[in-house]
Amino acid sequence: MKNLRLLFLLTFIHLLGYSQSSKTVTIGILADKSSEETKPLLAKLQNEIKAVVGQSATIVFKEVLENGFNNELAKSNYQTLVNSNADIILVFGVVNTIMIDEVDEYSKPIILFGSANSDFYDFDEDQKTSTVNNINYLIAPFSYTDDLDVFKSLYNYKKVGIIIDDFLPGILPVKNLFNNYFSKNGGSYTLIPLQKDGSITSDLNDIDAVYLAGGFYLNDNEFKTLVTTINSKKLPSFSVYSKEDVEKGILASNQPETNIDQFFRRIALNVEAIIEGTNASTLPIYLNYKKKLSINYNTAKQIGFPLRYSMLAKADFIGGENDVKVGTSYSIIDIMKGVVAKNLSLDVERKNIELSSQDVKTAKSSYLPNITANGNGVYLDPKVAEISNGTNPEFSTSGNVTLEQVIYSEGAGANITINENLQKAQKETYNAAELDALLNASVAYFNALVLKTNVAIQNQNLQVTKKNLEIADQNFAAGESGKSDVLRFRSQLAQNTQSLINAENQKLQAFNTINQLMNNPIATEIDIDDAKISEGIFENYKYQDFLEILDDPKLRPALVKFLVEEGNKNAPELKNIGYNMEATQRNYRLNNLGRFVPVVALQGQYNLAISQSGKGTIVPEGFPNAPDGTYNVGVNLSLPIFQQNQRNINRQTAKIQEDQLLVQKENVELSIEKNVNDILLDMTNQIANIEISKVSEETAKESLDLTQNAYAQGAVPLIQLIDAQTNYLQAQLARATANYDYLLTSMQLERAIGYFFLMNTEANNQDFIQRANQYILNNN
Repeated sequence: MKNLRLLFLLTFIHLLGYSQSSKTVTIGILADKSSEETKPLLAKLQNEIKAVVGQSATIVFKEVLENGFNNELAKSNYQTLVNSNADIILVFGVVNTIMIDEVDEYSKPIILFGSANSDFYDFDEDQKTSTVNNINYLIAPFSYTDDLDVFKSLYNYKKVGIIIDDFLPGILPVKNLFNNYFSKNGGSYTLIPLQKDGSITSDLNDIDAVYLAGGFYLNDNEFKTLVTTINSKKLPSFSVYSKEDVEKGILASNQPETNIDQFFRRIALNVEAIIEGTNASTLPIYLNYKKKLSINYNTAKQIGFPLRYSMLAKADFIGGENDVKVGTSYSIIDIMKGVVAKNLSLDVERKNIELSSQDVKTAKSSYLPNITANGNGVYLDPKVAEISNGTNPEFSTSGNVTLEQVIYSEGAGANITINENLQKAQKETYNAAELDALLNASVAYFNALVLKTNVAIQNQNLQVTKKNLEIADQNFAAGESGKSDVLRFRSQLAQNTQSLINAENQKLQAFNTINQLMNNPIATEIDIDDAKISEGIFENYKYQDFLEILDDPKLRPALVKFLVEEGNKNAPELKNIGYNMEATQRNYRLNNLGRFVPVVALQGQYNLAISQSGKGTIVPEGFPNAPDGTYNVGVNLSLPIFQQNQRNINRQTAKIQEDQLLVQKENVELSIEKNVNDILLDMTNQIANIEISKVSEETAKESLDLTQNAYAQGAVPLIQLIDAQTNYLQAQLARATANYDYLLTSMQLERAIGYFFLMNTEANNQDFIQRANQYILNNN
């Protein structure tokens, strides 16, 4: 019998609970307008209300009634819900806010979250609830005047264009608000109506800044068009809404990321309270959150807005979706090709090649004829002229032309050969300089990438510090920690800000180096594209194949041997030594047996008596008249017998130079072999570093998140949170640099073997890979 009673009691309790949970609450919703972007938010709100209310009631939502910004339709929609079975009414939008404010009595509980600005609410400072039966206002800290103050501190505008929904001035006293504000604070404004399709009628030419006070209902394409119009005019812009507007290209906003979760949770909690019997008039009306200034640095660069270092501590800098490039963005190939084409040091080396070509021309000119023309005018003592029988007149002019032509000269031939080899050696000197310049370009590129990444990571670290400071402030306000934690994080904030400034300056210095290498004006604004292993341009050049071979101890020795052979074959330093060796050997032969080979030359001269006058011009009778023109031709052979022993000395010098070049060749070959082995070992280490740094960063991030939560709950001390943040910063830097270090070391390997994949065609690269694979296969 007791068991039956117990069973009956349990059944009653269950049925009672079921009857309570089966209580149905119908919620009606009024809105000004919906869009594809707001529909997911409605579903999120409905789910949040159901989750908070739980099993205490069954929630039914009526169809959303929209007024399309029409006040009469807003009144009609409201009466429809009042006359319906709706138990609670949720009201959204400016038009609905105005309409609800005009209602005298509220027969059903209402929760109002309007878009009207807090500047238009006239509540007592101590008022925390609506105090009006059945209505609860939810007021977020949006303020036109506060925004204009922050905007003014950011940019000292003279005349600001305020973009506002075209229907708003007809239902809110916005003109009175702005007239009063600017009369007190200086400057001027103009209202720019925003049409429902996102278009504006103003050309924006008579203003120097834009304040976006409307556009909440614009879709993504309409908003993007509006932002593009503003930024194309190079106008600083400020949004009344959230950080998301900044991410989409607006310059700045003083609102944090959308607090939609906070809004929806408050609405859901108020719905739950009303269901449980609480009058809406007693519910809190203010939604408080901390404002945060956000600046889009891409937009700032695009419009030429000056970013001051003083902004770093109080603003969040974000990139956002505004990916308009400022200046030129270079890939590593762009930089390498630019260096080859325009680098000044390489231009100097190219001039050296031209100079060596001139030396070859000079050497070859020894076999060209040497023609000399002479003219003479003579005045002779009349006494001597008179007795010369007409052969030496008192006044005479004459001329002659002399021809000298070398037919064969061992010295001239040797000089031509020597200078031709020296010219080829100079070309190899240039090739070596070009390879060095390409490596320097790679080093500059990856160094700039590291520093660019460091800027982003230092900025993230600064944001983490700001978050930690907020947690410390909250803990201090709640009495869970002392003032020292807040002061410590403020000090940390200053240090992180300085680190970010240093990182930005170092990045700009790296960009200056790239500009110098490419012979750009140093002040040229540039950016660089990112580089990742096996992605983009590095995917096409099969670096992954080398990584796999390096990871196999059986294949690595054959790879080393192949690369050493390639290095010896391609090395311009060895080719330079080879050409210098040929020049030295030719010089040795000249000063050895070549000294016994005579120089054969042809000589000829033509003489012409141009004029004669004065005494001695008459030839006595019986004496022959000398012809006016005479010539002579001859062949000359010359053989130096003894030239102060210079030939023997030159021969000995050439032999010493040859021995020196052999030593240099051996040293270069040894250096190539050592460099290849060392670089491959470095690459092996870096393969491990890439994987280890990835795990390390993920672990450090998880540890930081856990430590932040634990610190917020007072479970861990301040120093543990700082250590976790520092570890995460170091792990991020390590992972970023591991990728770049591997790619840079790959470029160093290519310099060691004298072959840059990025500067060769795909066909050449495939041929190189095939030869490497075949060589490794043949040696295993």
